[in-house]
Amino acid sequence: MKKIRNFFGWVLLLVGLSIIICSLYSSYNIFTAKTDPPKIFKMTDSSEINNETQKTITNKEDEQMKEMMRQQIKEFIPPSSIPKSLNLIAWSVFVGILILGGGKISFLGIKLIKL
Repeated sequence: MKKIRNFFGWVLLLVGLSIIICSLYSSYNIFTAKTDPPKIFKMTDSSEINNETQKTITNKEDEQMKEMMRQQIKEFIPPSSIPKSLNLIAWSVFVGILILGGGKISFLGIKLIKL
């Protein structure tokens, strides 16, 4: 019985460590720009948004003001950087969950080995 527990303990330890190592390696590749993060957030086409907003604009001054605001925001924050940042944050959260889960699995394996 002790050998079976010991065997399963080592299996759990190795599975947990492999989860941690694989997730860290994938994160290293993503943050060194060797691969792209999974695309969860995508940029919508701005022409669709412009068509919808132009239907609601009735006043010429409002239209000019909104166009000026769009230009200022585009200068301050490039539109392509928002989905990239959100994808990196989502990836970081996912990898954090994987590392915590791998740590728990490894901890259970260590407990079984020590019994």
